[in-house]
Amino acid sequence: MTARDDDPRTMRERMLAGDAYVADDPVLTQENGRAQRLTMQYNAIDPLDGAARRALLEDLLGAFGPGSTIRAPFHCDYGYQTTVGARTFANWGLVALDVGRITIGDDVQIGPNVQLLTATHPVEPGPRRDKWEGSAPITLGDNVWLGGGVVVLPGVTVGRDTVVGAGSVVTRDLPAGVVAVGNPARVVRHIGTSE
Repeated sequence: MTARDDDPRTMRERMLAGDAYVADDPVLTQENGRAQRLTMQYNAIDPLDGAARRALLEDLLGAFGPGSTIRAPFHCDYGYQTTVGARTFANWGLVALDVGRITIGDDVQIGPNVQLLTATHPVEPGPRRDKWEGSAPITLGDNVWLGGGVVVLPGVTVGRDTVVGAGSVVTRDLPAGVVAVGNPARVVRHIGTSE
């Protein structure tokens, strides 16, 4: 990751493009603060007040499909970088570090304490000390199931109908229709589809 001081784009424009940016930029700080306020409100709403919970997620997220549920607590960086398809269920403790795009398909099942981490940081000490960071998008295809405690790293796509076992760390793309487990997650078998 390299940062150019002569880049005329705003830090927000750089972040949205997946390029190096500084997160404590005033605009990004304001947008992150909004997301933190909304997630605090969401996490405090009565779990039986489905209408209030849905309204808040529709305001916070880039898209929130019909019939979808995210159980509190839920945490994200910006919200607008995350889209959730229809009939998706996320259990307690989802962390969506959405400095990069997070696209969650239809009928996805997300276990408790899953982390979707799009943020990247430079290995070189100078740029890291200067607070430069970047991102790479995450995509979860339709009908994916992530077991409890799964961590998905930046730039990963998990293919349709794939199952990732509890506690796995997904470091690279997984194809459609497989079971993957471990750290790093490895394909252990292929599965059929229900179509």
